[in-house]
Amino acid sequence: MNEVIYFDTMREGLWTAVMIAFPILAVALAAGLTVGLFQALTSIQEMTLTFVPKLLAIVTVFWLSMNYMTETLVSFFTSRIIPLVVGV
Repeated sequence: MNEVIYFDTMREGLWTAVMIAFPILAVALAAGLTVGLFQALTSIQEMTLTFVPKLLAIVTVFWLSMNYMTETLVSFFTSRIIPLVVGV
């Protein structure tokens, strides 16, 4: 395999990973900031208050974006990885 093909495939694979992980990471960040701000304003320092809302937000976004993530990953494999394996 040529180095250019290898590095281009790696670059596209990393970009695909970023695009798949972005919705979950963005919601986790927003939920963490919101709960942190709420805790700072009310002086409540309960550990479950930071964990449970963030977990619920992440699970909800994962469930809602599962179709997008699957389509993105399948598209990457059919357009990039399978032709490399087959040798087309």
